[in-house]
Amino acid sequence: MDHRSAGSSRARTRTEEPSQNERAYTGLRERLTTLVYRPGEHLNISTLVDDLDIGRTPINQALHRLANEGLVQILPRKGVVVAPLSIDDALHLIDVRLANETLCARLAAERITPAGLQKLDAILRQVDDAVARRDLPLVTHLDRLFHEQIAEISANPILIEILKVLHARSQRFWAISLSSEGHLGEVGAEHRAILQALRDGDAAAAASAVTAHVLSFRQSLLQGRRETVFASADQA
Repeated sequence: MDHRSAGSSRARTRTEEPSQNERAYTGLRERLTTLVYRPGEHLNISTLVDDLDIGRTPINQALHRLANEGLVQILPRKGVVVAPLSIDDALHLIDVRLANETLCARLAAERITPAGLQKLDAILRQVDDAVARRDLPLVTHLDRLFHEQIAEISANPILIEILKVLHARSQRFWAISLSSEGHLGEVGAEHRAILQALRDGDAAAAASAVTAHVLSFRQSLLQGRRETVFASADQA
């Protein structure tokens, strides 16, 4: 390989690697959505730099991005605080999810392709493996990926953007709900029901399966929520 080819190969490798900004955003979002950083907790920039081994500038840019998603709050003279959780916020999000995700399911059932079905089935197989290993952060991530893939299949760019924001704001609540072993089993069956309705191209059945899934999440959250998480929100 000559010098030009070697240089080109290195350039491609650098391009393919996640940027510092993206690494900071992904790392912080994972810690926030899996409740490593607790609701109401004050975040120290120096500590975040040490946690992620990334510089201050990418960390600050990631925090502003996460503030736009509602996961952190940047307060004048107080610094950065993990956005508090409240059950009222969860219920409001669920109302909006019901309206938008049922529409999304109907559109996806009408527009599903064999490739789309294959992607959804592959995600659910990964969920089964993650549940067996009790890897709750991965289960939470895959749950979001499953819903985002259905949104992509709907082929409505505005709806995709709306659901992306809703899922980002909902994911911490999912982490609470999915910590219940009983609910994990229910979620698996609910996902399969959604997939079957999409495979059948049945828009009404897909909307019904998604509604049952979201309402099951609502019930689990109300029955099994961790009081300490919501208490910290009240104290923030």
